[in-house]
Amino acid sequence: QVQLVESGGGSVQAGGSLRLSCVASGITYSNYYLGWFRQAPGKEREGVARIYTGGGNTYYADSVKGRFTISRDNAKNTLYLQMDSLKPEDTAMYYCAAKTFPYRADTFANYNYWGQGTQVTVSS
Repeated sequence: QVQLVESGGGSVQAGGSLRLSCVASGITYSNYYLGWFRQAPGKEREGVARIYTGGGNTYYADSVKGRFTISRDNAKNTLYLQMDSLKPEDTAMYYCAAKTFPYRADTFANYNYWGQGTQVTVSS
């Protein structure tokens, strides 16, 4: 059974940094996508960043490019999202997600496993 457990959220002032972690277990495929998504109150969920385990390719939403970094520690089965230069508009619930077979497209669609989320609040 696939489980994704996020941690690392919290409250920070604008300009500050946070690092989110997501421990993944139960994924038996060799190559798949891991991603970070967020959802602010009253807004739709949006993809923030993703990484392909097969080659380490990454993709970032324009809104976070240059400020956020997605990475993965294979030995620890842990996904990270380093968030720097945080802005109030980054305030949201952040979710870790995985996209496995049969879904293969390099997009933010069709992620089939989700964590419970961790709250990030950025004050001005």
